[in-house]
Parts: sequence; C-alpha cells; structure tokens
Amino acid sequence: MLLTINPDNPHDRKVNQVVDILRSGGVIIYPTDTIYGLGCDIYSKKAIERIIRLRKLDPRKANLTIICKDISQLAEYTQQIDNQNFKLLKRNLPGPFTFILKSSRKLPKTFDNRRKTLGLRIPDNPIALAIIEELGNPVLSISLKSSDDVTEYLTDPYEIHEIYEKQVDVVVDGGIGKNEPSTVVDLSNGAIDIIREGIQELIL
Repeated sequence: MLLTINPDNPHDRKVNQVVDILRSGGVIIYPTDTIYGLGCDIYSKKAIERIIRLRKLDPRKANLTIICKDISQLAEYTQQIDNQNFKLLKRNLPGPFTFILKSSRKLPKTFDNRRKTLGLRIPDNPIALAIIEELGNPVLSISLKSSDDVTEYLTDPYEIHEIYEKQVDVVVDGGIGKNEPSTVVDLSNGAIDIIREGIQELIL
C-alpha cells in the first residue's frame, strides 16, 4: 500500500493508519529529514526480524537505530547523559544526526545488540515525529539502500513502492527524499567521534 501524507501538516487519520500497522507488528517505509527508512515498533520482535532479513543483516552485528520524538524520550533508552553531551544533543536535534550512546535497560530484549550501544535520532520531519508521537514509543529505523551502482539510496516513494510493495505493509509517501544520510556521531566512549560525515555538519 502507498499512503500519501502531507509532509508539512500530517493528517491525523493517515498517521493513525500507519500507527495501527506498526502496533499490529507491521513494517513500514517512511520519510525522515534525510533518506527513506525501514521502520517498525521497537517492541515487535517479528517485525524487527523481518527488517533484518529484508536488509540481509547479521542481527548480532547490525547497527541499530531508533527514532525518538524528543530528547526526553531519547534519554529513556540510554545510560545517563552528561551535561556536555546533553548540550551537544540540544544544539543539533531535531536534525539529520545519529548519535551513538550506551543503551539503557529499557531497550527491549528484542534487540540482540552485543555491543550495548545504540544509534538514536530525532529527525526534523513532521511525518516521522507524528508517527512516533501517536505510537507512544520509538520506532526502529534502518536506512533504505538502493541496489543501483550509481544511486546509493532510493528517494522516490513511487519507485520505492514498486520495489517493496510485497515486502512491507505500507510505503509512506512524504515527497522526494534526500540522497545523503545523517551524520553519525559516537558519544559512547566519552569523546566526540564523527563516524560518518552526512548531510549536515555537527554544531560543536
């Protein structure tokens, strides 16, 4: 199913449709402030396993990221954030950044993450934030990569739907996505380590 949602003012009824799918263990493709991503409820083991299979990832080694609605929710799934890192997060979020932090015990056991770290995002995208707000908890997110040798990421929701309509439960059309991912910043070892330069430079 292809579901078009206004990217500036998401309609509640359509957002609720997506959330109902997530709550029933479904897998979605949805827009962020960078690229389109595969998503599911972080508490649905079957949905997480579907995404891992779809992306052909090793669950023990996969770089898992969750999308949160705000820093308060983000902090629930991480170990204590010191003042310096808290200020860094405040300066850059919401925005196109993935911060790697030590995960807390609140992270569901559905996550087979041996490294005890987690990528966390708060995207500057009304659709993504509305979905998380209505769901009441974060969404697992994995980037949707292209098999094309020229283009690394899929950006057109109609093309995405043609490829994935039989593999996911809904493709959310929020307009053409970007073709550059988030900047990844590792804060898990007490330092600011930029792992990947993405669409925007970190504000220190």
